[in-house]
Amino acid sequence: MSTAATIVRVAAKGEGATADGRYVALSAPGDVLEADGTLTWGPNHVEPPCRHFPACGGCQLQHLSEAALRDYVGGRVVGAAKGQDLEPGTPAPTHLSPPRTRRRATLHAQAIGRRVMIGFREGGSHKTVDMRECHVIAPELFALVAPLRALLESWQDRKLAVDVEMTLADQGVALGFTGLVADNLARTEALLDFARAHGLARLTLDAGYGPETTWEPDPATITLGGTPVSLPPGAFLQATADGEAALVAAAQEWLAGAATVADLFSGLGTFAFALAGPGTKVLAVEAARDAHLACQAAARMQSRPVHALHRDLFRNPLRAEELNRFAAVLLDPPRAGARDQVAQIAASTVARVVYVSCNPASWARDAASLVAAGYRLEGLKAVGQFRWSTHVELASLFVKDA
Repeated sequence: MSTAATIVRVAAKGEGATADGRYVALSAPGDVLEADGTLTWGPNHVEPPCRHFPACGGCQLQHLSEAALRDYVGGRVVGAAKGQDLEPGTPAPTHLSPPRTRRRATLHAQAIGRRVMIGFREGGSHKTVDMRECHVIAPELFALVAPLRALLESWQDRKLAVDVEMTLADQGVALGFTGLVADNLARTEALLDFARAHGLARLTLDAGYGPETTWEPDPATITLGGTPVSLPPGAFLQATADGEAALVAAAQEWLAGAATVADLFSGLGTFAFALAGPGTKVLAVEAARDAHLACQAAARMQSRPVHALHRDLFRNPLRAEELNRFAAVLLDPPRAGARDQVAQIAASTVARVVYVSCNPASWARDAASLVAAGYRLEGLKAVGQFRWSTHVELASLFVKDA
């Protein structure tokens, strides 16, 4: 017969766990799982702010208090380090982005009869939650949800299924439709009227052959490190400006004084432009051609000491002898990590390495390779940009003595 037990932690996928290994959905540390299976809330269990929770897949942890959410985000990172027998020391305070600050999101629109539902998908389902409120995306993005619903309902297409990519650029919202076809003059004019009425920075349509720009009064940009950079459709951008600032500040602190920095998987130049300046030159290496060209053009136009290099670091990582020219390396790879590139860094003489990651598990695997090669884990900071979700990011510093 089961006995009552206290929830002691939140597991990686968001379920609460008891000391004896039982998992309970939508529970918080301090809750009590009673013998009859019911849950008695503890001090870390709060009323979720959004009516769509927990059905909406955009959030998994709205029932956690602020303290419990911060502990979860930080614990994911520390736990990943310890899982590889790494000593994290005393991590920097965990940073959580505030509500309603996410500046990019992909929503799904689906026709149900004459109505169109638009929002995130339900967790573990293809069903769309018809969004009537949202506590994570920026107000500028949410303000478009109801008008988008009305626009798509005017299509009168009962088979409509469209992805809507929303990004907050310097000039306003850049909107991209995937799967929407403007196949007559009336629909084209409706899209242009919508873009004009809502002051969109850009409107693109992707019918399966890549995004095509329909509306862009001025070139859409995003300011990175004080430098306006062209924002290609679909380009990677940190989820919140607030979270980006926390990651950048950690990198700037840890790499202060480095005369030359190799920024690997550099994207548009989020870190490159923030690090470059008097006394510091940056090599920005990126495989995505649009992002590379945007970074290159911005560096030239603004006369920033950033040299952009187009190179696929998975197929052709920078070799140890190339890396040895740099005082420091920063890398921010995709979720899979950067096993081959890390092996080259490990074989190099680079004194300082800042590793930014959106996946604690792949980061810990790569970190273990660096430590095995003589690096020390000297700094660690967890960042929760995707508030109330199980998605966690981090910045870390590794140091090798000469």
